[in-house]
Amino acid sequence: MWPGEAPVWDVIVVGAGPAGASAAIGALAADPSLSVLLLDRHEFPRDKACGDGIAPHVLDLLAGVGVTGILDDWTPVRRFVLNRGDVGVDRQMARPTWVVPRTVLDERLVEAARTAGAQFVRRRIRGLAIQSRSVTVDEELDARFVVGADGAHSVVRRELGLKPGPVALAIRGYAPTPAARAASQVIAYGPGRQPSYAWSFDRGDGWSNVGYGELLAGTRPTRTELLNHLEVLLPGATDGGESWWGHHLPLAGWSWRPRGGPVLLAGDAAGLINPMTGEGIYYAVATGLLAGRAIADALRAGTSDAGTPYRRRTTRLLARHLRDTALVAQLSRSDRILDGGIRAAAADQRVFDDLVELGLADGGLTRRLLRTLLR
Repeated sequence: MWPGEAPVWDVIVVGAGPAGASAAIGALAADPSLSVLLLDRHEFPRDKACGDGIAPHVLDLLAGVGVTGILDDWTPVRRFVLNRGDVGVDRQMARPTWVVPRTVLDERLVEAARTAGAQFVRRRIRGLAIQSRSVTVDEELDARFVVGADGAHSVVRRELGLKPGPVALAIRGYAPTPAARAASQVIAYGPGRQPSYAWSFDRGDGWSNVGYGELLAGTRPTRTELLNHLEVLLPGATDGGESWWGHHLPLAGWSWRPRGGPVLLAGDAAGLINPMTGEGIYYAVATGLLAGRAIADALRAGTSDAGTPYRRRTTRLLARHLRDTALVAQLSRSDRILDGGIRAAAADQRVFDDLVELGLADGGLTRRLLRTLLR
């Protein structure tokens, strides 16, 4: 079924990254008979600027809808290193993570969506119009529901009249992995307003995803300045580097309440990037799957409002987590609290595990962690 053959699609998903592909998978897992059109301005595989870190929780979510084994040929990473100047922690994570280029991950998720029954078409979206019982995309594609999963500069979000929140700017490249940073994910915090840090994430194939990002406030840093910050915090990280790419990170705030109605936002388009770590793939997959399921439920119930059940589902999963990450991000702007948190993680595996859960998935601020930060 291709555009022009379906008078009204059940679901049109704008953007075929992890959020969009997951929305298609989630809808079809709930009801395989749905007509789902997945649109993206690029063919796949395609590169996307990102830290490439994938928490095991992402694979848990995908396994819940029957998508398994997509990273079996990649090497997991268990070591996590966090430092700020002379203060640091180097520990094993309770569960391994993966570092997989988006050229690989995104193509595999799109293929999983197509296997489930979604139709993929390369197309750049310009706008949409919401009617009482349908949504029209670009004045010619009609759908009962639309998911906006089109990234930091979302056209769908703009058409809904929603403004982005705080934004960070980062640069990413790939460089040969130095021996000292092999088999590990390394984050080095910089001076000044947080978040501000460099990273080096070993892919397991001799190369690392490396980069530097900071909160945008006032003057926009240049490419040269960003690379200089990376080299200062992680000496040698840029040696032999290639594929440098800058990108914006729309940071999550204290709360997020999706609107009711037939148009849903997921992932970066919804402004869901962890303000502590810049992580976004978990949010993308989680909200994409929930959006797809909410739409399937709305179609089954004969209502045009999928946004309200979507809000209920995402609130149960993320409300407390978003509040807690926003609080910790604020607290971390204090040098004393940030250094104290790193020292506590170095001294106590439980505190370390709490921080990993909060920074990479949907963990909450435990009493143990809060006492540690405020001590």
